Amino acid sequence: MDSQIHMIHQQLVNKEITCTALVQEKLNLLKQNTHNTVNSLLDKMALNLAAKVDAKIANGETIGLLEGIPFGIKDVYMVQGTITTASSELLKNYKSAYTATAIQKLLDAGAIPLVKENCDSFGHGSSSENTIFGAVKNAINPELVGGGSSGGSAVNVALDYTVFSIGGDTGGSVRQPAGYNHVYGLKPTYGRISRYGLMAYASSTDCVGPIAKSVEDIRIVLNVMSGQDAKDQTTYASESISEESIETSEDIKTVGYFKNFIESEAIDNKVKSDFLAAIEKIKAKGIEVKALDFFESNTLVSTYYTLAMAETASNLSRLDGTNYGNRIESENLKETYAVTRSENFSEETKRRIVGGNQVLSQGFSDEIYLKGLALRDAISNNFEKDFSEVDIIISPVTPSTPPKIGDSLKDPLAMYLSDAYTVGFSLGQLPTLTIPQGTETGMQITAAKNNDELVLKFANFLKDTI
Repeated sequence: MDSQIHMIHQQLVNKEITCTALVQEKLNLLKQNTHNTVNSLLDKMALNLAAKVDAKIANGETIGLLEGIPFGIKDVYMVQGTITTASSELLKNYKSAYTATAIQKLLDAGAIPLVKENCDSFGHGSSSENTIFGAVKNAINPELVGGGSSGGSAVNVALDYTVFSIGGDTGGSVRQPAGYNHVYGLKPTYGRISRYGLMAYASSTDCVGPIAKSVEDIRIVLNVMSGQDAKDQTTYASESISEESIETSEDIKTVGYFKNFIESEAIDNKVKSDFLAAIEKIKAKGIEVKALDFFESNTLVSTYYTLAMAETASNLSRLDGTNYGNRIESENLKETYAVTRSENFSEETKRRIVGGNQVLSQGFSDEIYLKGLALRDAISNNFEKDFSEVDIIISPVTPSTPPKIGDSLKDPLAMYLSDAYTVGFSLGQLPTLTIPQGTETGMQITAAKNNDELVLKFANFLKDTI
């Protein structure tokens, strides 16, 4: 699909539409939507910003490419003066004191925020059902989950309620809902975009990621958000990716895939056959395809959740009702902490905090946590070896199609295993893009660290190939 950002920009410049009318139309759609994607609307802010864009155009001033473009924000990002709930009971009345760096960069470029979007509480889930606002419904079939944890963000883009949305990806939380709702979703190289102002889930794998309907729109938004930030010491300076640079894929000669993903008993027959058919179409274009060895899915999921639960237990320890959140008074301070956290955290969040404290506790940290760190290093080394042999790795996004609403809540382990094909690339901190082609839940494209441009190049190539 062609760039919506370019199209809307041209319509605004040519005065075919006004920014106020565009923003009001999207706000109306968000108000009327039955897919449960909205935690709160930023209507006053959006309409004020739209009026300023209209005034600039009326005065004959030049507007930037993103100026006046409406977008959505997963409700885990700080936006000063707005309620930021993380879809949780604990923070349902929390007002942000500052704005996240990535969001501020979009505001500085003139993009207009419309909505804080429904998601799994604190990013804990793969279905956007673990939320006080009720389950997000899939854009294609509302009886199915919207995916998670950035479900509201993906559904809003799929239904054209927003032009693009900003999700957060820790172990697949942008890529999986993008696949479930047939849109593009990027987890950039870790550190390319500042995490400052994103509520921390697992700090070593958390990434800010755009969701959109075209590769070009992903590129535009990625460029604006990227860059070093003094407030996030894990960030690095990166070069902008030009539109021209991703229009040719001549430098991609070899593509790899993990054969154990395809040979797994967990994969749906249809997902498997569609993925293998996509491989044949890639081969037909003269590209060499190699089968690669990788860690078993159970090892990847276990390693990821061991480390992610440890980090979330640490990160959420600050939420005790004293500094942040809805405090519930009890007989003494210790009881107050216990009751506040017990009553205000979701069952899934409590499960992850308990698991995280377990793997960090004396007697278990050497046996479990340190082993997880060692496995993570081994996974990264495996990727280095693979990318000395191939330019790109492709994979299904999920082993199976989206479950019905309610099913994931009955079986948390099945929900964890649904992340089997996404978490490895998170542990490797690699740039990975979901594209809405190849299988019913899309396909992932991955490149070596800092090679986000190559991912976008191959995505453009596959648009006309599979």
